Amino acid sequence: MQSKGVKEGHGGFVFRVRLGEYELEICGTREEVLRTVGELPGLIGDVNKAFEGLKSRTGAKLTVKAEADKEALLQKYPKVLRTEKCDEALLRILETDWGKWRPRTIIELKDALRANELNFPGRILAGVLMGLVRKRKVRCWKTDAGYVYILAEKEALA
Repeated sequence: MQSKGVKEGHGGFVFRVRLGEYELEICGTREEVLRTVGELPGLIGDVNKAFEGLKSRTGAKLTVKAEADKEALLQKYPKVLRTEKCDEALLRILETDWGKWRPRTIIELKDALRANELNFPGRILAGVLMGLVRKRKVRCWKTDAGYVYILAEKEALA
């Protein structure tokens, strides 16, 4: 299971499951969808059986969509403190709820920085992101939308 998201529509509540190339979406009222989510283990088994003979990718993706906060919808990008250092700016953006909510593409990160009047050239941004990945402060992987970046989880102390 890879990501969680928020979306309004179809009665206010949407639940979407992606298994490889296939996707199942459940829409309705919050109560209807949550009741269906309780039945999810059986539903996933049925969906797997339905697509068993078809070619699919190895990973599964689960997306939960709920009603969004009005303030969150009005504010597309988070506000962060100004800095002249690109790595600090990126970490500040990724440490926000917006940055933790789901992995972000370099374009989304650049737009979030621009919204905070932090303008760094794309090549600098890409190089700094790769440096943060090497330092294991940021995780990176390739998706259909391109490479995505998210703050690395802190390892638990032994």
